[in-house]
Amino acid sequence: MKAAALPFFPSPRRLPAIDPWRALPWLFAGMVLAPVAVVASAFFTPAGDVWRHLAQTTLTETLLNTLWLALGVGTGATLIGTGLAWLTACCEFPGRRFFSWALLLPLAVPAYVTAFVAVGLLDYAGPVQTALRGWLGGPLGWFPAIRGRGGAIAVMTLALYPYVYILARNAFLTQGRRALEAAQTLGLSRTQGFFRVALPLARPWIAAGAMLALMETLADFGTVSVFNVDTLTTAIYKAWFALFSLPAAAQMASLLVLVAFAALLAEQQSRSRMRYGDTRPGPGLGRIPLTGARRWLALGFALTVWSAGFLIPVAKLTAWAATVWARDLDRRYLDFVWHSVLLSALAAGLTVTAGLLVAYASRRHGDLLTRAAVRLATMGYALPGAVLAVGIVIPLAWLDRHLSEVAQHFLQARPGLLIQGTLAAMLVAYVCRFLAVAHGPVDSAMQRITPNLDAAATTLGLSGGAVLARVHLPMLRGGLLTGAVLVFVDVMKEMPITLMTRPFGWDTLAIRIFEMTSEGEWERAALPALALVLVGLLPIAHLIRRTEA
Repeated sequence: MKAAALPFFPSPRRLPAIDPWRALPWLFAGMVLAPVAVVASAFFTPAGDVWRHLAQTTLTETLLNTLWLALGVGTGATLIGTGLAWLTACCEFPGRRFFSWALLLPLAVPAYVTAFVAVGLLDYAGPVQTALRGWLGGPLGWFPAIRGRGGAIAVMTLALYPYVYILARNAFLTQGRRALEAAQTLGLSRTQGFFRVALPLARPWIAAGAMLALMETLADFGTVSVFNVDTLTTAIYKAWFALFSLPAAAQMASLLVLVAFAALLAEQQSRSRMRYGDTRPGPGLGRIPLTGARRWLALGFALTVWSAGFLIPVAKLTAWAATVWARDLDRRYLDFVWHSVLLSALAAGLTVTAGLLVAYASRRHGDLLTRAAVRLATMGYALPGAVLAVGIVIPLAWLDRHLSEVAQHFLQARPGLLIQGTLAAMLVAYVCRFLAVAHGPVDSAMQRITPNLDAAATTLGLSGGAVLARVHLPMLRGGLLTGAVLVFVDVMKEMPITLMTRPFGWDTLAIRIFEMTSEGEWERAALPALALVLVGLLPIAHLIRRTEA
């Protein structure tokens, strides 16, 4: 006999299933937001003695240096990158075809490498000042000091202008000469048309490149260390390792986060009410031929920037490396290279996998919440490496302390550090920092896959994961390879996270460069620097093939 259900006992209802593809972007967003929350919470931890010491010594100068560097590099990279982009995209002058791709090569040279090359060449004891003193027969009171804010701004501008150049050039190539011809029909000259029509139309791309350069400037540690310029990034490192105060380091990191996000909001607000139309070049729109002195001025401008940003640093590194490799190249370098390659490969694999999952989740669910989660998950590139290092190490130190207490209570053992100071901590920081770098190429490649393929795979009985593995993955090899190579090289060059979170004795090529430049041994820093440059040329060559018109 079938029992009747009691009315006062409601029948159990199945809880709604959680779609893992909706949860994945929020998981990675939480990874990025957690360090920021930890850094922000440090304001409630007293560190008054350290702040008083800094306020009495270097705090004011540190803030001013950070501000001047951001303004100087942002302005310089925008002017140089936009000017060269216009010349190579819309003008014809001798060497244009060569410089259209060669001007991207400074991306392969880390800014801190160009920095110590500049110091080695232009310092008081360097070959340039020594030769000038011998030729002029007296002191060079008029020669500008390379160590200082001016030298740092110049070097970082030369290293970072390609961010503006590549995006602005794509914008100008899209416009062609149509924008100028439309302006001329309204009675404007070519110069007036450039400033009043072509330049405003390209502003979103120029602003995006300038913001990338600005974020890299705020995150820089190696370059300012070479020039002995105190910034918020170096202050974080000193508070952590010299003054032994994690709360003070976290509070300084929070200031750096505020500066970075204030710059982002200011740039977005400045063009929030502007609208940009899509302009495409029509057939037969050629480049503007430069004549007379203008063609040689354009050639000289491009040649000077390329030589200062790539040719001279690489040539000097090669000359230095040739003098020291016989006595300096020993078994330790095998460890430096192995550590760098292993760390970069692990980080590239994890980050590209995360970028693939986030991109596919966004493809499956295009709702507002998922898009917001993807945006948060990929904002780590705007966070300086020192900020992520502080925000990750603090909770890991808390967790290690409690694990040690548990082990001591139950096992009567003192295991020491279990998580902090391990490769796992470094890899988490790298994934947070460079997820946007991997997500961009993968998402762009996925956008080219028609949704009809997903629908066809679903009708054949494939689930979400199976569709990704059997349909999308083979078609995404190009985007995955691009993202992996870019992350690999970025991790090879990254210094603050590696310096502040690496295990004891886990030195990389970037750490070797930092140690040698800290001691003023430029020649011995050339070997690891040249290795980094050679590795960095790989993604640049790939980028050139994709962008050359």
